[in-house]
Amino acid sequence: MFEDFSFRNSINKIGTKLGEWLDSIILNLPNFIMAVLVFVIFIFIAKYVGNFINKILRGKVKQASIREMSVKVLKVVIVLIGFFIALGLLNLDTVLTSVLAGAGVVGLAIGLALQGTLTNTFSGLILSFLPELQIGDWIETNGFAGAVTEINLRNIVIKQSDNNYVVIPNGKIIEEPFKNYTRTLRSRVMLTCGVGYSSDLEFVQNLTKETIAKAFKQRSNEEVEFMYEEFGDSSINFVVRFWTDVSKNKDILMAKNTAIIEIKKAFDKNGINIPFPIRTIDFTNNLSIEKSNTLKGGSEE
Repeated sequence: MFEDFSFRNSINKIGTKLGEWLDSIILNLPNFIMAVLVFVIFIFIAKYVGNFINKILRGKVKQASIREMSVKVLKVVIVLIGFFIALGLLNLDTVLTSVLAGAGVVGLAIGLALQGTLTNTFSGLILSFLPELQIGDWIETNGFAGAVTEINLRNIVIKQSDNNYVVIPNGKIIEEPFKNYTRTLRSRVMLTCGVGYSSDLEFVQNLTKETIAKAFKQRSNEEVEFMYEEFGDSSINFVVRFWTDVSKNKDILMAKNTAIIEIKKAFDKNGINIPFPIRTIDFTNNLSIEKSNTLKGGSEE
């Protein structure tokens, strides 16, 4: 067996094979270079066409998420077209056909393994075309509140008031309710307070409504509402509701801040007390103490 083996012949065969490969590479080098150039050109085409379409959509589509998602899909389609053309230049059409034939089985397996990712992807498409949620809106969802800075195929990104970013999967947004402060230009703000039991309740009610109405101008279909809620431990508690411009949570906090200052000024001027919790301790002792006639050191006989 080893007698028939020739090291020199083996080296010659290897050299011949490498030469054939080198010839093949040299012959196909123009096609390879052309394929790379075509693919790069299509990448640049996708970039400029995306920017052009984005400029057109800005004047026709107000929702930023729809514009961004449409541009991203268009870029992917253009790049894929360039990829298939490049494969055709490399004479890899048969290889591509075989790959696509097995993609169905592989796609099913991947789909089962990536159910969560696919859910987020389809949820991202839904959110992109949802008019109730747009980039720049101030929302509250899943225990977080902030301005929406990005909506993509996997998640949305919100920027909280403390300047930190929170990434929330799209599926969570679709499945859980969210509150959007920006979709309504005006909202009703509710403020609770309490007055002493000795206060004139009707006077407190009228004074509070007048004070809030001066601080926050109400429109024709709006009004300041005042209702007593309960007899508290040390005060009679009430809630006052009024309308103001609100686009984010900070606006509500600022409105409450102004309302508290104005109500406190009005109450102080008119002698109305806002009591703090009071506790009364009773030291009454009903036990009688009998004085002893016993002298120190002994007793009288």
